[in-house]
Amino acid sequence: MTAQVKKKLSVTLVRGPIVMRAGSVNNEATPAIGFAYIMGYLKDREYKVQMVDAIGEGLNQFWPFRERPSFQCQGLTFDEILKKIPKDSNVIAFSGMFSGEWPVLRSLINKIRESFPNALFVAGGEHVTALTEYVVRDCLALDVCVRGEGEHTFSEVLRTYSETGSCCDVLGTGYLDESGKYHQVNSDNRIGNTPRMRDIANIPWPYWPDGYLENFWEAGKSYGVSSERDMPFMLSRGCPYQCTFCSNPQMWTTRYVLRDIDDVIAEIKHYITRYNITSIQLYDLTAITKKKWTVEFLNRLIDENIFLNWSLPSGTRSEVLDKETLELLSKTGCKYLVYAPESGSKDTLIKIKKRIDLAKLTASVLEAKRQGLNTRINLIIGFQHETLRNVFETIKYGLKMSMKGVDEVPLFIFSPYPGTEIFDGLEQRGKLVLNDDYFFSLTSLNGTYTDPNAVVSYSPHLSSKKLGYTRTVFILLNYIVGYLFYPVRIYRTINILLSKNKKASTVFEHRLQDLFKRISRNNIYNDTK
Repeated sequence: MTAQVKKKLSVTLVRGPIVMRAGSVNNEATPAIGFAYIMGYLKDREYKVQMVDAIGEGLNQFWPFRERPSFQCQGLTFDEILKKIPKDSNVIAFSGMFSGEWPVLRSLINKIRESFPNALFVAGGEHVTALTEYVVRDCLALDVCVRGEGEHTFSEVLRTYSETGSCCDVLGTGYLDESGKYHQVNSDNRIGNTPRMRDIANIPWPYWPDGYLENFWEAGKSYGVSSERDMPFMLSRGCPYQCTFCSNPQMWTTRYVLRDIDDVIAEIKHYITRYNITSIQLYDLTAITKKKWTVEFLNRLIDENIFLNWSLPSGTRSEVLDKETLELLSKTGCKYLVYAPESGSKDTLIKIKKRIDLAKLTASVLEAKRQGLNTRINLIIGFQHETLRNVFETIKYGLKMSMKGVDEVPLFIFSPYPGTEIFDGLEQRGKLVLNDDYFFSLTSLNGTYTDPNAVVSYSPHLSSKKLGYTRTVFILLNYIVGYLFYPVRIYRTINILLSKNKKASTVFEHRLQDLFKRISRNNIYNDTK
C-alpha cells in the first residue's frame, strides 16, 4: 500500500447487514454505538469521517443471501451500500462484531474492494479481535485489523498512514506483510494482548449523524423494550470478570472503568435537550458492579430531576442490586432489568467461572419485582461439560422464576464464540473447525425453535436434537406458565398487539409487534403486486 506523505484522508465507516436464519426474528436492529464513539473521536481530531450503516439505513428490508439460501440479511443490499460510499473515500473501515456474520461481511468487503482498489481497508470489532490472523488470511482485501478498543488505535492507524503511507507496527493492530507473514503488534503493558485507553474521561461523546437515530425511533427499533426515543448509552468500559464463554478478556481485557458521574449527567442532559429522549438503554458489558457509584449516580438523577424510562437490556449482575439500590432504580424510572445468571446449575456456574451467588441473585430478582420492575433472566444450556442433569437444573430454575413472576426467561443454546476460553479448548481438541459452516451455525443456533437440525451440541452427553427439542419445550412451558400464573399479561399482550400506539413491556412483546408489522407489510406488498 502506497500513499503520499501527509495525505488528506476521507474515512468511511461501513457496517454490514444483520445476518439471520430465513424466517427468524431474533436479531433486532440497533444503532451502531461503537461507530458513533469512533466518529466522535475522529471528528474531535478533525478527520473527515462518515458512516454507511446498512442496518440503520435499511430497516425492515430483508433479502436472501444467495451464497446460503437458508439465510437472509436485514438491511441495505451490497449494491446499495456501495452506492452510498463517497467516491473520495481513501480509508474504508468495517465493523466485524459477530462471528456468525463474518462470511457475509467478507463478501461485502471483497465487493467494495473492486470499486476502491487503492483505499486502505481496515476492520475491527469482537470477531476481528478474536481471530485476527484468520480474518486477514480469509479476506485478503483487508490491509490491517484494529484489535480491541478501537478509538485510539484506529486514530493512530490513520495518523501513521497519513504521515508515512504505511500503518505497520501501530500498537494494537494485526496484518500480513508483503511476504504473507502475519504480524500482531501487542502492548508490553497489558492484561491480554490488546491495549486499553487509560483515561476514558477524555473520550468524546458519541457522534450521531443527523436523522440517524430518528430512523430507529420511527421504526420502533431498540436494544431492549422500546419507548418513543431510546438513546444508546454507556456508563463504563470493559468488564472485570473472566467467564469462560465470553470474549471480553480478549476484546477489552479485564480492566473495568466507570465514567465520571458529572460527565454522564452532562451527556444525558445534552440528549434531553438535543433529542428530547424518553429512555436510556445501557449497552455496557457490566453496567452495575459498584454500589457506591451506582447509588451516587441514581441520587444525582433525582437531584437533577432527570426521570427517564431507562433500562439494562444487556444483562447485569446481582452484587449491588439490593433493596436500597433497586428502590432507587425504580424511583429514577428504570422499567426493565435483565439479569444474566446463565445457568441454574451450581456445577455449571463453577465450570464457566460465573462468579455469582445464585441465591443472592434470585433474592435480588424477586426484590426487583416487588419494586415494580419488569425483569428478565437469561439462561444457557448445552455447555461442553453439561449432562442432562445440569440442563434439568437450569430448566427447573427458569420455570421456578417464571412462576415467581419474572416476566421473561429466554433459554439459549450454548455457542462457542471465538475469543473465549471454551472456544480455545474446543478448537485445540478438534471439536470445531473454523470455516463458513461453523460461522453460519452460530447464527442459526438460536435462530429457530422448530428445527432441531439447526442446533449443534458441543457436549458429548447431549445430542443436538435433544438440545433443540428441550429448548422448544421449555420456551412453550415458560410462556404458558407465565401467562397462566399472571393472566393480566394476556390482556396486556393482546392490547399491545392490537394497538398502534401501545409500547411493549417485554422484549417478547416487542418481537411479536415486529412480526405482526412484518406480516402486515408483506400483505400490503402482495396486495399491490
